[in-house]
Amino acid sequence: EEPYAVKTLKPDDFNGFIMRLGGTVLGTTNSRNPFKYTMADGSIVDRSDEIIAGMKKLNIDAVIGIGGDGSFDILSRLAKKGNLKFVGIPKTIDNDLSMTDLAVGFDTAVAVATEALDRLQPTAASHDRVMILEVMGRDAGHIALHAGIAGGADIILIPEIKYSIEGIAKKIKDIKRKGRNFALIIASEAVKSPEGEKMQVVYHGGEKRYGGIADFLGPKIAEATGSETRVTVLGHVQRGASPTYNDRLLAHALGVKAVDMVNEGKFGHMVAWQKMRAVEVPIEDAIKECRTVDPKGSLVYTARSLGISFGD
Repeated sequence: EEPYAVKTLKPDDFNGFIMRLGGTVLGTTNSRNPFKYTMADGSIVDRSDEIIAGMKKLNIDAVIGIGGDGSFDILSRLAKKGNLKFVGIPKTIDNDLSMTDLAVGFDTAVAVATEALDRLQPTAASHDRVMILEVMGRDAGHIALHAGIAGGADIILIPEIKYSIEGIAKKIKDIKRKGRNFALIIASEAVKSPEGEKMQVVYHGGEKRYGGIADFLGPKIAEATGSETRVTVLGHVQRGASPTYNDRLLAHALGVKAVDMVNEGKFGHMVAWQKMRAVEVPIEDAIKECRTVDPKGSLVYTARSLGISFGD
């Protein structure tokens, strides 16, 4: 008897449908840590031995884990404790894993955020408004930076660059002075208040997540500029789209490399995408620190050269 709900994938399952889907077809999650699992009665239990026993009972040769730093941290600990063979594939829309240029899902999230700016622009222009779009990204501003440039934002707010209401107002007033009646702002969810306060939403059960910076800034920008301001929080819309061709290519390339690594016995490593090539890097190096936007990097320089403000 199988200890957990499992799905055996067969070649017939890969008939062209799965690669067109967003989300996880397996229904997996890292929201509950098996080393500190919250039971129905509220007690905290270490259930890692159950998972390890289940994997061994299923005679799994190797685990290919698809996820970000949280998933990899849990899986690498399970692998070490249970002497399991583990290979990782980077998959996070935040693109904040070290050692890889791209993670699966990032390109699609940026495409959705860019399209949102495309759709907000006509309304902004028609009604003389400042539109603020809040996007995901966790502690890194990659989504906001990429989509801001691609979507023609006037101001990009990211957690890596400090800003002020005065800095934002100055840019909007400059735009008005030059004869344009609207402005687009894109803000990463991890952006703090100008005073350094974290913006968080508390969900049922007490869970805290980033969110609320756009709603916080809306009235302040309206007051500072006299502009009618509207807020759009993109939220989970970024996570559910059919993947872009870039994400499909990346997923195929990383998947092939991961299987090769299993065959070659290169465990405890993640497949990374570096300089248009799939390479292996130690898992520890990939999750050691969050890869954030370099304020002096090429894309920030590009944005500034295009006249985009970071509110600083």
